[in-house]
Amino acid sequence: MNKKDIANIRKQFKLDNYRMNIREIFNVYVQKESGEIYHQVCQPFQMLEQEAQELFLANFKKVLTGNLDAKLFELKFQRDVEYSTQSILFEGLQADSEDWQDNMVEIVGKMLAQGTYDFDMVVTFIRGEYRKPTKKRNPESEEGGDDAVYSNEFILCSLNKTDHPKKALMFDYIEKEYKSYHVVDPIINLESPMSGFLFPTFNDNAADVNHILYCAGKANEPDVRFIEEVLNSEEIMTAQDDKDCFDFILKEVMGDEVEPRVISNVYEEIDKMIQENAEKEESEIPTLDTRDIERILTVSGVENVEPAKVEHAFKAIIDDEKYEFKASNLVPKTIKINTKLADVTINPKDLKYVKYITFEGKRCLLLEVDEEVMVEGFKLESETL
Repeated sequence: MNKKDIANIRKQFKLDNYRMNIREIFNVYVQKESGEIYHQVCQPFQMLEQEAQELFLANFKKVLTGNLDAKLFELKFQRDVEYSTQSILFEGLQADSEDWQDNMVEIVGKMLAQGTYDFDMVVTFIRGEYRKPTKKRNPESEEGGDDAVYSNEFILCSLNKTDHPKKALMFDYIEKEYKSYHVVDPIINLESPMSGFLFPTFNDNAADVNHILYCAGKANEPDVRFIEEVLNSEEIMTAQDDKDCFDFILKEVMGDEVEPRVISNVYEEIDKMIQENAEKEESEIPTLDTRDIERILTVSGVENVEPAKVEHAFKAIIDDEKYEFKASNLVPKTIKINTKLADVTINPKDLKYVKYITFEGKRCLLLEVDEEVMVEGFKLESETL
């Protein structure tokens, strides 16, 4: 799934939406002490109070919110796993309500097999239908829109911890006095899902049952055990992993010292690949293998780039020789230059306007600018060295 596919689904989670028909919701309450299911209930989603529906819809949106390869990961299911989560979910899509609940309890059982949690938690499953128009509606001919839609069944899961409310002081309007207020019932924290997933994934308006979209609790911190043992999916590289490995290869090939202009050129070349792909409106994200890295370093001004050296650096950090880096993971949004005197944050493309020089025996950071520099409302005087 790409960002556009995920965004299209996420924005459909709203009240009374024809294009997102959530048929039923299944909540499973798990106690931390016993590590067992304390209560479970399934009901039509429309039977919930409107306020409860809104809270859950906001929670489902958050399961589908975040950057790909940092918070959201499209996982490929492992093969030859006995009664895998893939088969459980696939059966659940087509099962009647009672069998669907049994399927989801099987998945909760896999979660509990990982070990007990430090808090009670609620696992929420929904099953529904996602509809997307095959083409936009033409205002003149009034054709398109909901006349013909792509229709796909899906299951979404959200894991949420429970919090115990703190004691508070309240004002009683009737008695006109202050009273202590303490609620003993746990509160389900729907604002910050611990984890979650969507099955199946959707690519080019078609369902892909061989993949699942996983949501991590924190960016670049996927739960490896959950991925492998609960979802029975293959291991992954995060966006940060991609960036760290790519940086290692650059250092091995270029050395520890490099001109800012060269680094800027490297990022510009990668960004060019991303922009060209976006113009073609291709769904697949551009990737880099050893030959691409060799080419980028050469055109960026790195001298004597040897293919053998690039391959050696690649194999030293990556086990899979056929692995390809996702271009979108390699270009940082900003670059920070930290010194004792000051911290400077710039766009990667502008790194070529930075120079590190020695002037009168002192190391200086030189920034090339094309406008007046203001400090605390004062215009700085320029000085010719």
